[in-house]
Amino acid sequence: MIVLGIDPGTATTGFGIVRYEAGKLHPIDVGVLLTTPDMPMPARLKSIHEDVHTLIERYKPDTVATERLFFDRNVTNALTVGRAIGVVLLAIEQHGLPWHEYTPMQVKVAVAGWGGADKVQVQSQVTRLLDLAEVPKPDDAADALAIAICHAHSYRLNSLGLSSRRGSR
Repeated sequence: MIVLGIDPGTATTGFGIVRYEAGKLHPIDVGVLLTTPDMPMPARLKSIHEDVHTLIERYKPDTVATERLFFDRNVTNALTVGRAIGVVLLAIEQHGLPWHEYTPMQVKVAVAGWGGADKVQVQSQVTRLLDLAEVPKPDDAADALAIAICHAHSYRLNSLGLSSRRGSR
């Protein structure tokens, strides 16, 4: 199974692609899709949509996963990220791919083993789990790989008849 993990944003959208086969994770590609602040928002969103479409065409993922939008006080940032998620979801739907969403805590638990892990711990585990020579940069790229890893682990649990939700069987 090939998983495309996406960490959406209007300036920087991270992507990470992994293959999950026979219980093992294999990195395929990682990077970021960039837009510039001088671009009008519609042009930025169009660019993100086109770039996600290109990733899907190039790597033919079986599924796509994103991190669930979480915001505490910064509503403006949440709305902006929500726009980016919207065009990502449009590209996913246009390709008929299944989509999965995970909370930041679910990603941390799946990758680092506990929901209180900090960014450095998660990045260290991403590097170890994928046997990478160094931590992917920038952070958005490493986060996208963490999301893809989270989905691969969740998929495995579900295929064994288990659930990653506490208290479920």
